[in-house]
Amino acid sequence: MIRRRLLRGGLTVLGLLHLIWGVAAVAAPRRFFDAFPGFGPGWTAAYPPFNEHLMVDVGAAFTAFGVLLLLAATLVDRRVTAVVLTGVVVFSAIHLGYHAVRHGDLAGATLAASLVSLLLGVLVPLALLWINQGTPHRSVRASARSGA
Repeated sequence: MIRRRLLRGGLTVLGLLHLIWGVAAVAAPRRFFDAFPGFGPGWTAAYPPFNEHLMVDVGAAFTAFGVLLLLAATLVDRRVTAVVLTGVVVFSAIHLGYHAVRHGDLAGATLAASLVSLLLGVLVPLALLWINQGTPHRSVRASARSGA
């Protein structure tokens, strides 16, 4: 029961974060580029030049992950959750790998904060995958049969 709550809570928080970032990037790509994450120097702006198409595409990806994470939190199906979290881990690991090698105009504490946040973007979904493995879930098929 505690593991299930942890998993649902983690999926919900990750889903909402991705949805917020995604909608912000789609709705106002230039503002997202200049200001993300919203405090201190803009992390995305440290990789010029601005490209509206790229920012909207990034926003679409974050929005899609947000929706998928929230669906996984709602469905409570081990396989669905594993698929969604695996996708997030793959994206996040590639994202971290890029920024670990290419720092743009970031340096010092700002670079460290950026890299730590990207590392958490890999570790948190991995932890949720681990929790997911030991969590009793109803399956989508069983729910359909029972009318739940």
